[in-house]
Amino acid sequence: MAIRMRHIDRTFRQEPQQIGNGEDRGVDVLKDISLDIARGEFVALQGTSGSGKSTLLQLMGLLDQPSAGSYTLMGRDVAGLDDNARSDLRNCCLGFVFQSFYLIPYASALENVILPGLYSGTSRAELRSRGVSLLERVGLGDRMNFKPSRLSGGQQQRVAMARALVNEPDIILADEPTGQLDSTTSEEIMGLFHDVHALGKTIVLVTHDEIVAAGAGRIIHLEDGRIAD
Repeated sequence: MAIRMRHIDRTFRQEPQQIGNGEDRGVDVLKDISLDIARGEFVALQGTSGSGKSTLLQLMGLLDQPSAGSYTLMGRDVAGLDDNARSDLRNCCLGFVFQSFYLIPYASALENVILPGLYSGTSRAELRSRGVSLLERVGLGDRMNFKPSRLSGGQQQRVAMARALVNEPDIILADEPTGQLDSTTSEEIMGLFHDVHALGKTIVLVTHDEIVAAGAGRIIHLEDGRIAD
């Protein structure tokens, strides 16, 4: 199993001064989430704004910790891991693709792609070889020395996808990866996701787009912080 969650809650505490009446009140964003995602699945998370889907993805990505419940990632219980162990597990098992690309503006496409690998212990020569191969795979072999400002939105997202794959992770987590793209470019990017899925990768993708979600093998709907029946 790639991802297993049991009875996950996530509550964000508000400071008394934010509430205005001296009380310490929490906002329950996720409530009793239990789910399994098998290795090699392609799953879409859908829900209205504020339903908790991005928070759930952050928990899956070890970017946040639950307030209650258990989480097993690639067979490893993440409870009790210190920051270094969480970082190591995240770096080896997970790749991330975001709506806003998050590319370093002064770095080339190739430099952006290999950046996560610099923390993996892989040699620079091997990382460069991987980066070149990945950029060629996503159709940017002739743009690898371009900075993000010289790339279109779709091309920047292709760089972000190559970056997510550079450490050869088992799982790709994507948060609204087509949210800033036109419909034609969105189709192209989703084609790349399906190519990556065909390599055996597990994909969990947050989207509000019904067409994008329909391309996944399974859709999980969230409503008010819970998995809808």
